[in-house]
Amino acid sequence: MTEISEQLISAVNQAEPRLRRFNGSETETSLLAGGWSRKQVLGHLIDSASNNHQRFVRAGLQDSLEFPGYDQEGCVRLQSPQDADWSLLVSLWASYNRYLAHVISRIPDSKRSTPCRIGTGEPVALSFLVTGYLKHLMHHLCQIGAADAE
Repeated sequence: MTEISEQLISAVNQAEPRLRRFNGSETETSLLAGGWSRKQVLGHLIDSASNNHQRFVRAGLQDSLEFPGYDQEGCVRLQSPQDADWSLLVSLWASYNRYLAHVISRIPDSKRSTPCRIGTGEPVALSFLVTGYLKHLMHHLCQIGAADAE
């Protein structure tokens, strides 16, 4: 888990200055026809950090984890990151992920295989969730121009 934690810190440290360079119109315009803006994608990544924080901690404390699914469209609609200050979104995203890296680095090796079921999906190991979190984050950072192509 230490390696994933270090990779997450590196990704945040590289992406944060890139994110801070975007201006108002660059953050509010849809990236693809009918798609989300950078603000909305970053709001989605904040949700991802929040949901996965709870998953990682709870799976680290229990023998197994049952966690509800995630309504990404509903969360973006309700929380409306499009109307939030860009600097606030960047700061929250960066800080949350730095803390999440700290949490990941403290997951005991004995908990790596804890079975986790998210929504109606098949159970996966906690280590799979952690690795998938970083992949998901990198995919979206590349999508919004805050990381180099995968």
